[in-house]
Amino acid sequence: MRVPFYRHSLPASSATLVAEVIESGFLTSGQRCSRVEDQLCAIFGTSHAKLTSSWTQGAVAVLLALGIGPGDEVIVPAMTFVATANVVKQVGARPVFVDVDPATLLIDITLVRAAVTPETKAVIPVHLYGQMVDIPALRGVLRPEIKIIEDAAHCFEGRRAGRRPGQDGDAAIFSFYATKNVTCGEGGAVVTNDAELAANLKETVLHGMSAAAAQRFSGGRYQHWDVTRLGTKANLPDLLAVLLETQLDTVDERLARREFLAQRYEESFAGTPLGVPTIEAGVVSARHLFPIHVPGGHRDRVMRMLNDQGIGATVNYRAVTELSLYRNDPSVPRNGFPVSIDWGEGTLCLPLFPGLREEEQDYVLNVLRYEVLPSLGSHAIEERGVAAL
Repeated sequence: MRVPFYRHSLPASSATLVAEVIESGFLTSGQRCSRVEDQLCAIFGTSHAKLTSSWTQGAVAVLLALGIGPGDEVIVPAMTFVATANVVKQVGARPVFVDVDPATLLIDITLVRAAVTPETKAVIPVHLYGQMVDIPALRGVLRPEIKIIEDAAHCFEGRRAGRRPGQDGDAAIFSFYATKNVTCGEGGAVVTNDAELAANLKETVLHGMSAAAAQRFSGGRYQHWDVTRLGTKANLPDLLAVLLETQLDTVDERLARREFLAQRYEESFAGTPLGVPTIEAGVVSARHLFPIHVPGGHRDRVMRMLNDQGIGATVNYRAVTELSLYRNDPSVPRNGFPVSIDWGEGTLCLPLFPGLREEEQDYVLNVLRYEVLPSLGSHAIEERGVAAL
């Protein structure tokens, strides 16, 4: 059997929606984007939303909209996808790394407090794997003027104490990349309750221009535009935005399926050497990925074993500070990130998506039980009433 890491669930009828946009004659950011942005505001309880071409470009646009640049520092976790740090460098600021909590793998708020300097302008907490950082607690260790930019690429459906991304931070940024819980292939979005940030963001997603294409030709006449701030090219076109509309109406159904599959994994790994992050009380995880930790330096061998059996396991992620760009940067300390480094050397992610069939998951679990765990010198997974185990 072959079990892919991810299989999208966009129906063939999505082509009809794309055809509607093509027939409208307007392909870039227009009414379909505005419709989805209204949906996002309703879902997240925020006053403003802006669709972007990716999480990365959305983050660059947010940093530019906040005026963050050379001479500024932005605190980021050492355990995250490299884009979280890269966007800080792209605007000329300096990423300051801190380690993560060993149980949750979320940014260690105590270490954030210690990392703040007079140059700190923002913190980017990462809702890793779908579990939200405690944003009110993070806010409590920062000066009022330091911005909190939530990396919610994994956390579209996530909640903590009933609060959602974007409600307590200054902005939350989502990803609609091909393997995300909500997808249009490539894309992202920013939600915020900050009216000034939202106004600046409308410009920084379009080179800093004061009017988008839809506004430049409103009323049937050309309208002059100006540029007063530096921007990037980060807008999402209607051609992709239209794929999001129906998905936003069914996110809770897909989350329930992800939760069922994730719990099935967790129950099967209890009592084995394979580690999984702790989901804290009061948290609803978006369950974007299902990571495990393989001890003893055996991760790469285990991943090869899974891949050789047709299972699409992958690594999410190695510690950012261990990647050559940052490992060779003299401004990045060579120690201080033991949790991130240990997790990054042992973690891999198993297939997890709503369309994953139980027989496919059973196959993954059987390979782990009968091939992987014995090779680690562990005890076999206990019988737990799951038919295939």
